[in-house]
Amino acid sequence: MVERLVPDELWELFQRVVPEAPLRPHGGGRRRHGDREVLAAIVFVATSGCTWQQLPPASFGLSGATAHRRFSEWSKARVWAKLHRVVLDELGARGELDWSRCAIDSVNMRALKGDLTGPNPVDRGKYGSKIHLITERTGLPISVGISGANLHDSQALIPLVKGIPPIRSRRGHRRRKPDKLHGDKGYDYPHLRRWLRARVISHRIARKGIESSQRLGRYRWTVERTMSWLAGCRRLHRRYERKADHFLAFTSIACTLICYRRLTK
Repeated sequence: MVERLVPDELWELFQRVVPEAPLRPHGGGRRRHGDREVLAAIVFVATSGCTWQQLPPASFGLSGATAHRRFSEWSKARVWAKLHRVVLDELGARGELDWSRCAIDSVNMRALKGDLTGPNPVDRGKYGSKIHLITERTGLPISVGISGANLHDSQALIPLVKGIPPIRSRRGHRRRKPDKLHGDKGYDYPHLRRWLRARVISHRIARKGIESSQRLGRYRWTVERTMSWLAGCRRLHRRYERKADHFLAFTSIACTLICYRRLTK
């Protein structure tokens, strides 16, 4: 089970970003569980959607409480965002990232409670959260963020574009800016167009009252497909985490797994 959920290639990448285990100056205490087994347990929870208490100890050799404690520790150290960036660097070094066209969009989901939640205007005011995403031309996520369901999509464009990390290229300098950005009518605002032009980013944003809302466009459908890929991480079907950092961590894990599958092809 551990080798299937965490292959050798993924484990080698994870070792670059995982912090060292804390030392006990006086010794003693229980033996610390291996990082690979804990990582496999976290991936199992993310993909299966089970609770931490439902984690099968016989498969991983540790309890759900131990996995959750390590998950919290690594989330605080931003391990998942670093792992996502490492996988993107590997893809960029191989020339697998296409920066000619990127797309931006968001998806809503129910949330029971916690930080960064709000009444969803398209779900009868029920509380929820929103995942914002920027993908490159083929649909690989390169920037991700979360917010309350009542945050307008237009307010997430600038933070998402600024949040694109400097990613390695096959040749030349690192890149962190697309050539063109596609978006739906939720981003149709003059100040966003001016902001993109000031950063030499071409924009292709659907215009209100002019273009039909029944079509996704020739290139914008890739980000919609990536949203469906995120549904493969069943932990994201509904937000159960109270802490926003934990919910963002599961989102980063899902994006990392999507990019890793492309890396192993």
